[in-house]
Amino acid sequence: MEYSHRYRAYPTGEVAERLEHHLDVHRQLYNHVRWHYEQAPEDDKPSEYGQNNKLPEWKRKWPVFGELHSKAAQATVARFHRNLSNLRKKKEKGYTVGRLKRQTPTGYRSVTYSQSGFDLDEKMGHDKYAYVRFSKIGWVKIRYSRPIPDNATIKEVTVKKETTGEWFVSFGLETNDADFPEKPNVDTLDTSNSVGIDLGILNYIHTSDGKTVDWLGLEDEYDRLRREQRKLSRKQKGSNNYEKQRQKVAKVKRHIKRKVLDYQHKITTWLVREYDAVFVEDLNVQSMLQSDGNARNKQDGAWRQFITLLEYKADLHGTHVVQVEARGTTKECASCGVETAKPVWVREHACPACGFETDRDANAAMNVLKRGFSELGLGWPESTPVETVTATDTAQFESVSASRVIETGSLPS
Repeated sequence: MEYSHRYRAYPTGEVAERLEHHLDVHRQLYNHVRWHYEQAPEDDKPSEYGQNNKLPEWKRKWPVFGELHSKAAQATVARFHRNLSNLRKKKEKGYTVGRLKRQTPTGYRSVTYSQSGFDLDEKMGHDKYAYVRFSKIGWVKIRYSRPIPDNATIKEVTVKKETTGEWFVSFGLETNDADFPEKPNVDTLDTSNSVGIDLGILNYIHTSDGKTVDWLGLEDEYDRLRREQRKLSRKQKGSNNYEKQRQKVAKVKRHIKRKVLDYQHKITTWLVREYDAVFVEDLNVQSMLQSDGNARNKQDGAWRQFITLLEYKADLHGTHVVQVEARGTTKECASCGVETAKPVWVREHACPACGFETDRDANAAMNVLKRGFSELGLGWPESTPVETVTATDTAQFESVSASRVIETGSLPS
C-alpha cells in the first residue's frame, strides 16, 4: 500500500535560496518538456521514456539543467506526462479541456526526488526534529511529528513551498498490504455493521442509521478573508506591501483549508473504525459547483477530498468503501422504490405510494446503503433500517455538532 507523511520544514536562508533556485530551474525544464511535446507532429508525440532520453542532450545544450539531480529531473518529466494523462481522462469523460499551460514562477512550487537524491537523518535532530538532505541543495530541518514506520520504504520525497511562504517535505511511503488489517468478507456484511452516507445540504453528512453531523462553522474565517482581500485590493501590485498582504490572504485561505481537512480526517476516521462497510455517493463535484445554489458550502465540503480520505483510511483500517450511483437517491423511496420529485427546499420525504415518511437526507442515506449492497452483489436483508425510522419527527436522529467533533477528535458510536 502507498501512502504519505507530510512535515513542516525549516530551511536556513541559504538553503531556502537554493531550493527556490532549483524550483525555478525545474519549472523551466517542465516548460521545455511541454514545448518539445507541443512541437512534435500529432502522429509522433514523444513518450515519457523518449523525453527522459533527451535529458542528457538538453543538459549539454542548456547547462542550467545540469544543476538538477537526474532522478528529480526525470520526476519533472513524469509530472508533465501525468498531467497530460489526467487531461485525457477528463476528455474521455466528456469534459471540455484545452492544453496544458506554461508554468509560472508563482504556480510551480514543488520538486520531487524519486528513489535517490535524498537522505533522512532521524538522529541529527532532537525534540521531534529531523533533517533531510537533498542532493545539490543541502540539509533541511523538519518537524518530525510522527516517525516513519520501520516497515515502510521511502519511494520518493517532495519539497514544496506553499503560497504562504511555508516549506513542507512529504515522504511517499510503501508498505506490504499484509501489514494492514484485512477487510471483512463481503458475505458477512449486514446493515448492522454497514452504513450509507448522504453528503447533505443542511448537515455535513447523514447516515442511514440515524446520525447527523453538523457543518463546520467557517463564518468568522470567511469574514476575515474578505477583510484581508479588501486590504489587498488597495495595495499596488508588485510592491513589498502587496506581497506582505498577499501572504496574509494566503494564510487565511490556508487556515480554512486546514480546518476543513482536519474535520474530514476526524469524521472519516470515525466512520472506518465504526463500520465494516461504508457506502457513499459518487458525486460529480464539478457539475455541482457549476450549478446554481450555495457553491461556497459545496467547496467547504470538499466532497471529492472527503471521499478520497475515506478510501485511504479504509485501507488502513480494513473497511470496505464503495461509491454508488448518486442519481435518484433523494427522489426514490427507500421503502418501496417509487420516485417522487422534491424541490431542494422540501426537507421531508413522504411517499404517496406506501406512506413512508422520514427526513429527506435520511431517505437518501438508506438508498445509498441499499445500492451499496446491490453493488457488492448482496441481497437486501429482511430487517433493514427503513423499518425502524420514524418519519418527519427527527427526534430519533442523533445530531453531532461540529464543535464536538473538533474537541473530541471522534464521534459517538
